[in-house]
Parts: sequence; structure tokens; C-alpha cells
Amino acid sequence: MSTVEFKDRVAIVTGAGGGLGKSHALELARRGVKVVVNDLGGNVHGEGGSATMAEQVVAEIEAMGGEAMANGANVTKEDEVQAMVDAAIAKWGKVDILVNNAGILRDKSFSKMEMDNFRLVLDVHLMGSAICTKAVWNHMKENAYGRIVMTTSSSGNYGNFGQTNYGAAKTGVIGLMNTLCIEGAKYDIRVNALSPTAATRMTEGLIPEDAFKLLTVESVTAGLIPLVCDDAPNRLIMCAGAGGFAATKVYETQGIHLPVGEQTAENVMANMDKITDPSGQEEYTQGGQQTMKFVTGAMGGAS
Repeated sequence: MSTVEFKDRVAIVTGAGGGLGKSHALELARRGVKVVVNDLGGNVHGEGGSATMAEQVVAEIEAMGGEAMANGANVTKEDEVQAMVDAAIAKWGKVDILVNNAGILRDKSFSKMEMDNFRLVLDVHLMGSAICTKAVWNHMKENAYGRIVMTTSSSGNYGNFGQTNYGAAKTGVIGLMNTLCIEGAKYDIRVNALSPTAATRMTEGLIPEDAFKLLTVESVTAGLIPLVCDDAPNRLIMCAGAGGFAATKVYETQGIHLPVGEQTAENVMANMDKITDPSGQEEYTQGGQQTMKFVTGAMGGAS
């Protein structure tokens, strides 16, 4: 079995003071990666702040002989994030890997959800991922190398009661990934997503205790490492938890074509079974593929 390789790499892991982020940072360091351990030091709701958590992780990395530096940048603040990237480049000369892991929860049913809490969760997960990625993007283009991971969730891919804000943000980072992996391909910037199920501060109390013990953060990190290594894939949503690993994919059915004069709501409704029929469905990797399918159907008159 070949070893997952990291050749003199430098990584930034956001939200790395505890839970999944800490596990990611420690495993990267074990594999010789120099790590910026970023953490604002707040609680699961994004309240409070202290550099202590990040510093403790750095101490663990250094104790095992690795190299790391702590950083308390708020991922929603462009100037703080840019300063973090600049500090990593000043210390180690480059940034090769970015793991967008920082996140918070503000769970409530949508009817009780305050829009400030909706916006805050999107700011941290979606805008935070975009801000951190933007800060390293041109640097990675210039170096013709980059590995970026977005952290998504089954709540975004499939939905979860009380998490409209979280789910929207987690679906949003997939849209971000889908375009970035196209724009970065010729520069060897590969962009993937991790969909974790783990026992963390975010899931404590939500999962039965026996199952909770199986959902180790290390089992998720095992899925993260291949997404950021030298031989990483591109545009993969890796699901990981309790030793299970799978890929989430979005497919589009073949559907139907209605000729001019028959494009009515009634005809759409009458053909709903054919529209949703999974036979022949395809995974698209660019939005233009859908356009070509529809235009080809219209020009050929095929249903």
C-alpha cells in the first residue's frame, strides 16, 4: 500500500483549536506538514475568544517534533485572514494547503430563527471559507499548486430540522467548490469538500452515547488527508464518519423535451414521472452541460 505523500508542504487549518480541526492539524503535522493552527477560541455558538486553544495545539505539535504556529484570526475578517496568510508565507515561504473547517451553530426551527443568526452562520461558514480561500488563491496560482478543502455537511446535502442557516451555508460551500475547481485546474489547485460525522462540541447531546463513542474525529481526518495530499482528487465530496467513507454526488435526470406550443404547466405536471425518472441520469461537472442538453433536445425535438 502506497503512502499518502506530502512533500515539504505548509497548511492552514481554520477552527483547529479543538474537535475536527485539531485532529486535522495534528495528523498533518505527524506527516511532516508545517501547520498554521487557526482558532478564534470561541464556543460552539461563536461567542468569546482566546488564542489559548490554538496555542495548546501548537504545543502538542511541537512536542512531537513538528512545526506549527498559532493564529487567532477571525475568518470573517479579510484583514485578519490576509495577515494570517502573510505570516505563514513570511515564516515558511508559502501556503500549499487550506482546510476551511471553522464553524458555529445557531440552531432553531425556521419559524423561530432570527435573521441575524441566519446571517451570522452564513458569514462564518460560507463567507469565512470564501475569504480564507481568496487570501491564498493568487498565491497558489503563482506557485502552480494548491489543495483546498471546504467542510460541508449532511445537513446541507440532505437537510436537517432546525438547521436552515447551517444547511444553507453548507450547501453554499459546495457551489463555491464547484466553480473553484474549474478555475483552479490549470494551476494544479484542487478543491474538494469533506462531509463529516463526528463526536464534537457541535454534535454532543444530539447522538446516542454508544454511537457517539464510535464517531471519532480521527475517523473523519482519515478522509480529509487524501483530499489535501499531492495526489488529491478534484471536486470530490468525501463523506466520513465512524469508519464509513462515501461520496456525495448530484445527478440530473434525462427528463423530457416539450416542443413549442406544448410547453405548459399542465404538460409539465402530466409528465412528472418521466421528468423524475432516474434512468440514464448523469453527473454534470459544469453548468453548461445542462444548457447543452436542453438546447440539443429543443433543436432535435427529442423527448
